[in-house]
Amino acid sequence: MTSSSTPAPDSPRPQGRRRPLRRLSARGRGETHRVATPLELFFDLCFVVAIAQAGIELVHAVAESHAGEGILNYAMVFFAIWWAWMNFTWFASAYDNDDVLYRVVTLLQIAGVLVLAAGISRAFEDHEYLAVLIGYVIMRLALVGQWLRVARSSSGPERRMALRYAGGVLLCQIGWVGLVVLPEDVRSWWFLAMAVLEMCVPPFAEREHPTSWHPHHIAERYGLFTIIVLGETIAAATVAVKTGIDENDALGDLLPIAAGGLLIIFAAWWIYFVVPIHGHLRSNRQAFLWGYGHYVVFASAAAIGAGLEVAVEQTVGKAHISTLAASAAVTLPTALYLLTVWLLHSRYFKVGITQQLVLPTAALLVICCTFLGDWAVLAAGIVSALTVATGETLSARMAPKDRGTATRTPVA
Repeated sequence: MTSSSTPAPDSPRPQGRRRPLRRLSARGRGETHRVATPLELFFDLCFVVAIAQAGIELVHAVAESHAGEGILNYAMVFFAIWWAWMNFTWFASAYDNDDVLYRVVTLLQIAGVLVLAAGISRAFEDHEYLAVLIGYVIMRLALVGQWLRVARSSSGPERRMALRYAGGVLLCQIGWVGLVVLPEDVRSWWFLAMAVLEMCVPPFAEREHPTSWHPHHIAERYGLFTIIVLGETIAAATVAVKTGIDENDALGDLLPIAAGGLLIIFAAWWIYFVVPIHGHLRSNRQAFLWGYGHYVVFASAAAIGAGLEVAVEQTVGKAHISTLAASAAVTLPTALYLLTVWLLHSRYFKVGITQQLVLPTAALLVICCTFLGDWAVLAAGIVSALTVATGETLSARMAPKDRGTATRTPVA
């Protein structure tokens, strides 16, 4: 991940005929029409393959009454996926020159995440992280190569920054080998230490020279990935409901889960995109907190889909857990998503205590829905929908006061 506090000179993409290999120099924050590229969208879609695999394994663990172990493994695997995605995203925002070598190295990173995805099931079931590590090595060495290209194309503080990134990523990658060679009882603590060390690399690398990421581009990239994760959540839940209907003819029992899940996901989309977050991303501190916080946003959004699958399996008798546990598999990640989006997004655009309390109150009510038995998921969906309605109503009431000033303040 990267951040910037000062704008760089405008440097739009070269037009017309271009050389296959070019200097990997910084792009400008003043570029107009800076949007996600087809390669970035392809990158995101391939990463969702790994997220889907992690979700499947989380469903199996929770359904078999191994929720604690499953959540821990999910958190570890998801960190590897998210961190690799985030490193690429912020690097590309600042240095994407779209030449042949850049494209090839990016495709290599995609190959790495597919290797990682192939090893997720063994990581969950056998605590075997070799395939995950190999995939991660592929992605990270490719990133090191990109930073070395930046160092070669720059000088002074920017070159030192690029070398710090390359060295920091490489040292951390060596540290991740511990997940393969260390005893199982210390791997969780080693993972925590390495995760903290990884997140220290960007502040250390950019302490003298921040990179020139583009606020609109970054906001769009995170938004698109949120959409893709929510889409995967809908797909997973739909397949689970369809399977339950086909194998058990349980349409009546599954209808409340399907309706509630759909309301939750629709509300999750609405709440995330109601605010123009790019205007908030101005300083290093804001960018780091916002970018790091999306680990919880993405992980909880994906976990909602896994929870809906668990609820379906429990309803048709395939999961060996209680109704309370199955309900919690949906309501807890939903509440966590609502609260995290409020912390990262919405609270900066709210006026007054009433607006500020909308999402925290909704998160609390969703947790309370856990205890409603077979109607828990539907109740959580209704609460989520009412949260959106409440936010829009408060926004509409504020509109007359803001008439003649700027624009309507989103509050949901």
